[in-house]
Amino acid sequence: MQNILIPIAFPRQKPLAEGDVLLAVDVGGTKADMALFAIENGAPAIKEEHRYASSRWDSLVDMARDFCGKTGMPKRMSISFAGPVNQGKAQGTNLPWDIDSLGIQHALDMDTVFLINDLEANCYGLAALQEEDLLLIHPGENPEPGNGAVISPGTGLGEGGLFWDGKAYRPFATEGGHAHFAPREEIDWRLYNYLAEQYGHVSWERVVSGMGITNIFRFLRDVEGMEPPPTLEHIEAPAISRAAAAGSPISQKAIHLFFRYLAWEAANLVMKLKATGGIYIGGGIVPKIWNETHRDIFNEHFFVVGRLASLVKAAPVTLILNQKTALLGAGWYGAYG
Repeated sequence: MQNILIPIAFPRQKPLAEGDVLLAVDVGGTKADMALFAIENGAPAIKEEHRYASSRWDSLVDMARDFCGKTGMPKRMSISFAGPVNQGKAQGTNLPWDIDSLGIQHALDMDTVFLINDLEANCYGLAALQEEDLLLIHPGENPEPGNGAVISPGTGLGEGGLFWDGKAYRPFATEGGHAHFAPREEIDWRLYNYLAEQYGHVSWERVVSGMGITNIFRFLRDVEGMEPPPTLEHIEAPAISRAAAAGSPISQKAIHLFFRYLAWEAANLVMKLKATGGIYIGGGIVPKIWNETHRDIFNEHFFVVGRLASLVKAAPVTLILNQKTALLGAGWYGAYG
């Protein structure tokens, strides 16, 4: 079964039958969303779910046993994981976990355990979305069928690709969020130097993510001399966003720079993948704080790409409002894997 909005091609090697159940989980640096899916009317549907704090658990096996303690463990599991996946194994980028799909399969006595990158899961999750899950930011000028892309600022920065085969999109993972950050103006260079002293390598994730908002805020305080609001007790992305909404100049500047850098890297992704089919902005940050001001900042900087501005202008830009997209992607992949 495929969604008429965004057609996605699945492996479909061992699809589940009507009524079958699978366990799916989306593991990020901050949280892990776990759910039981059942096949109803030919499509996976969430029947039960729970959110865990990733950092409070030592392993995914223990978490799965806790979640399925009352209902019993199904025979198939699908894992969306924030980190590069290779041969069924992965190490977390912002979570000190090692994942081994075969080890989990044995430990939980399952028949099948799938392990895919979280941005690959985000891409597969597009198949499950409805019109109310999406907000069109830029319709695209004379859009044409072609590749697509997903960029998702959260705890870190994820980027994924969608290869257009002429009939449907075929998702693939990337680690583009860890590519080199490219400063353009004087303030960007000062930020780069500030972060380079701390991290050595400065990636896009260092500025376009939850940690990125915090990094930018600290830079504005430490280097630019801007005063933090006295009510800001914890320098974390959610608190900075709330302070910006309340009128704090330093917080508003931090959010402004965050959206500027998001626009730059989103445009980079369109050009690298020739994503004339469109780019989707997901993750746990942008949908929660999006407003007209942020849209204006994004649009001011997204199209400034030089000679290939026409290509970027042709690409539709869509905001993913559904915060469960990666979890849905893991479930749908597990059902059709």
